[in-house]
Amino acid sequence: MTASGTAGHGTELGEYVDLSALGAVVVKSLSAEPWAGNPPPRLHETPAGMLNSVGLQNPGVEAWLEHDLPALERAGARVVASIWGFSVEAYAKAAAMLAEASHRLLAVEVNLSCPNVEARRDMFAHSAAATAEVVEATAACRLPRWAKLSPNVTDLTEIAGAALGAGAEALTLINTVMGMAIDVERRRPRLGAGGGGLSGAAIRPVAVRAVYECRQAFPDAAIVGVGGVRSGEDAVELVMAGADAVEVGTATFFEPRAPVRVLRELGAWCARRGVAHVRDLRGAAHG
Repeated sequence: MTASGTAGHGTELGEYVDLSALGAVVVKSLSAEPWAGNPPPRLHETPAGMLNSVGLQNPGVEAWLEHDLPALERAGARVVASIWGFSVEAYAKAAAMLAEASHRLLAVEVNLSCPNVEARRDMFAHSAAATAEVVEATAACRLPRWAKLSPNVTDLTEIAGAALGAGAEALTLINTVMGMAIDVERRRPRLGAGGGGLSGAAIRPVAVRAVYECRQAFPDAAIVGVGGVRSGEDAVELVMAGADAVEVGTATFFEPRAPVRVLRELGAWCARRGVAHVRDLRGAAHG
């Protein structure tokens, strides 16, 4: 699948890849109302990835349903919507707005890694109680909910357990790692918002550990692995750690065809080793 935030709101990657060939297109996170995002600059390339402070810019659920979802359907894409909000009520509203299109979507990824203005802007995903409250509040979407969690916590399994206990059908692991870059000539942060989220190859070991620990803690949970996947072998590593599915994100900024290439390489890796089904590799690293 594509990773939310890296493939646009609709068919942006459609001119490079056959979207129907992917497991799903996970679109950029949507809020109930349009949101302008953070001031520029918003992106900064790092030696092994990328920092971003886009700030969840989006047209809002209503506009996305009207203008972007139909194009994805025409392209034959299987679609997973992603939602966010600054409050529990905002999440609930976005989820309810998606209910009318529940028959057109596979799932809703609940992006919990955004600021909670009711708790002095701490992330929802940094609190087990706040995570559970949001997951419960998004049931109105009438679709399976995937809780996308932050790695910037002491015990990720505690947060994951809260999400699953509140009704999440899957965990998406992980979101970006908090980071920052400074322009030493200007003596100022390189991003307009100051800090941002680090993604790309640098965080893949963090994602592998998160998936591994959550698979160990929750043997029957559905897990989507994401973070620094650039090759079929990278995808295999996440599956062996315990992922049921894999998303490709930052790699598409450098190579828009990366998701289909990774899929092709994954198939070739399995064929060379006589692996009949990718699911046979799930959790293989656990022995």
